[in-house]
Amino acid sequence: ASKEADAAALGRADVLLAVQGSRSVESLHRELGNIVWARCGMGRTKDGLEKCKKRVADLLASFCTDLRVDGNPETINPDLEKAGRVADFMEFAEVMMHDALTRDESCGGHFRGEHQSEEGEAKRNDEDYSHVTAWEFNGPDATPTEHREALTFEEVKLTTRSYK
Repeated sequence: ASKEADAAALGRADVLLAVQGSRSVESLHRELGNIVWARCGMGRTKDGLEKCKKRVADLLASFCTDLRVDGNPETINPDLEKAGRVADFMEFAEVMMHDALTRDESCGGHFRGEHQSEEGEAKRNDEDYSHVTAWEFNGPDATPTEHREALTFEEVKLTTRSYK
């Protein structure tokens, strides 16, 4: 198992180093953060999330074709290490967009503009969303697999928060 993991890591590093594009890891990382923050932050809408999902997919394509990893692959290479993390962040962003689009309500720290009261308060949907979901990444452009666990409330009952 150890040799297989080593080979997989070296193969991934070779792929990242082989691109030899023009964009730095830092520029791609910064753009990803700006996209996600602008459209999938605390305030979000279905339209904004759909646009964000498309922009993340476009950025992933750019990452795969225009990435530049500086440094020597034979020594400790912080740029290569960061490229691996940013690749993971791209996958995570795809799953996060899917989750945010699937959870069609306002709840907790996530406010969907189309789910609010006339007074601008968050409008939850406890009947359909009293669960926690973990998503399994199945590859770029593939639908993640949902793993759902129901939440039960025995000691503390669900109530709607008001910030008035």
